Amino acid sequence: MKQDELLKLENQICFPMYVASRMITRAYQPMLDVMGITYPQYLVLMALWEKDEQTVNEIGQQLYLNTNTITPLLKRMEKTGIVVRTRSKKDERKVMITLTPAGQALKEQAYCIPEQILNKTGLPIEGISQLKQQIYGLIRQMEKIEQQEG
Repeated sequence: MKQDELLKLENQICFPMYVASRMITRAYQPMLDVMGITYPQYLVLMALWEKDEQTVNEIGQQLYLNTNTITPLLKRMEKTGIVVRTRSKKDERKVMITLTPAGQALKEQAYCIPEQILNKTGLPIEGISQLKQQIYGLIRQMEKIEQQEG
């Protein structure tokens, strides 16, 4: 491949993933607007719906977000009354995040979202499953590289 070809957008792995991510996030937004939350808040809620009362670090690890990114997000969520932040009784350095009844109630509204997004993609569920497996494989590979370099 010629040098100039290396820098074309169409030859990059990052560009189509970036565009797809933005477009998928945009597809979620009308449904999340009804719920009064943003996409990053939705991700936090999903983590807490799976397991309530987690540390900031646990949530950050699940979402691949640094503490300095997730903390302001959690503070905004607390202001809206969907989570509560408290110091751990076992270790005062840790901040525990717990759903409020309002945060738990949002789960009912969210049940329809995955199916609606799947329908918007127009892809069969098998295709989506294969794509997710490939992306998770890429994520694992990139994590290995980060660990080696970091």
